[in-house]
Amino acid sequence: MVKKIVRDEFFLKQKSEPATKADQQVAIDLLDTLKANEAGCVGLAANMIGVRKCVIAVSMGFMNVAMFNPVILSKKGEYETEEGCLSLVGTRPCTRYEEIEVEYYDINWNKKCSTFKGWVAEIIQHEIDHCNGIII
Repeated sequence: MVKKIVRDEFFLKQKSEPATKADQQVAIDLLDTLKANEAGCVGLAANMIGVRKCVIAVSMGFMNVAMFNPVILSKKGEYETEEGCLSLVGTRPCTRYEEIEVEYYDINWNKKCSTFKGWVAEIIQHEIDHCNGIII
């Protein structure tokens, strides 16, 4: 189901709780909401649709992917950039990494460990920040 985007900074700054298998509907709602906003959005975190669980949805370019409890294990190639956010007005400077290794559970609750680079890595870092209550 497509959900309304939360813009309340107080809510967005609260750290998310770990997701469980019971949160699969949250991932489906995130994927639906990402698809509905694809003209101006490449990633979402559950708190952006009002759910304080550690679930993100990311556009991989060719498909959208949900990740439960993503954790960055390693990062390389620090750089400075500016990012926007569907929940906030304007852009803000931030530090990101060109390559990251991420451990997470997929939509079928299989544990994965993958390396991401470039634009997809930047999106994942932004959404993991959301899970940690960090907004740019």
